Amino acid sequence: MQKILVTGGTGYIGSHTVVELQNAGFEVVIVDNLSNSSADVVEGIVRITGIRPAFERLDCLDCAGLDKLFAEHRGIAAVIHFAASKAVGESVQKPLLYYRNNLASLINLLELMPKYGVENFVFSSSCTVYGQPDELPVTERAPRKPAESPYGNTKQICEDIVSDTVRSGAKLKSILLRYFNPIGAHPSAEIGELPLGVPQNLIPFVTQTAAGIRPKLSVFGSDYNTPDGSCIRDYINVVDLAKAHVIAAQRMLTGKSKSAVETFNLGTGRGVSVLEVINTFEKATGAKLSYEVTGRRAGDIEKIWADPSYANEELGWKAKETLEDTLASAWKWQQKLGR
Repeated sequence: MQKILVTGGTGYIGSHTVVELQNAGFEVVIVDNLSNSSADVVEGIVRITGIRPAFERLDCLDCAGLDKLFAEHRGIAAVIHFAASKAVGESVQKPLLYYRNNLASLINLLELMPKYGVENFVFSSSCTVYGQPDELPVTERAPRKPAESPYGNTKQICEDIVSDTVRSGAKLKSILLRYFNPIGAHPSAEIGELPLGVPQNLIPFVTQTAAGIRPKLSVFGSDYNTPDGSCIRDYINVVDLAKAHVIAAQRMLTGKSKSAVETFNLGTGRGVSVLEVINTFEKATGAKLSYEVTGRRAGDIEKIWADPSYANEELGWKAKETLEDTLASAWKWQQKLGR
């Protein structure tokens, strides 16, 4: 049984990926500092899979602590790196926090992996690296444009750090996965998105508003060049997204990578506006949402959606869940959480 280290493994995408890794027969070691998650997530993973992953509460900025972790968990075959600060709006307010957390954690891992013979690295990147693309849908060949936020910039720099490390001759293979907008929850409602404090992402704000936790939802901007004036995104089910990480790890571990660094867009190929999401949520759940349209938010881009055909063909992966079912799963998770 091969062992995979998942940083940020109690977080939203990380926890769903741990489930899919364990379902695929991998042994998982989670490292997370619980800055935006809870140790209770591990219990949800156990309830779904029947398997308890190893869990170490540790910050990836702690190089000595990471070194000790690698020494204690010998035989790690691959690292899937999620641990990062991830909110676009917050990054505009706190750029130094984002640069420190996102860059230094990556550098620590890349420095330690050769010491312990770990050669395979899956990096959690983002469609924010494309900025506002010239052409839609976005393929992997689209140029990376100046980032609209410090968060997006950290993802671009991290991609460069990985690529430069590989080019330097390090014994390393990497797959960069550029996500579009992950939403939803595990169908069991045992794990889901669990933001601490006021949500920075749309769907938890939607579900918390529907549950009466938030008085109303703000729709940022009504004057974008889109059919209804609100921003357009490519919303992908988190379980579909998690499965892509398992495939990426297996691709490297079985020697199927076509180059030392590969990049894949992970999305549905369909752009959906914020107002469409609200309408679809109300239809899928029967819940009513109170919302108001406000001014634009710093760092937001107007519209973006993926051309996922390369990932579909090369990885044999496809986003399968419908928007309706995905939003229903998010609501089921919110109802389980209660207020």
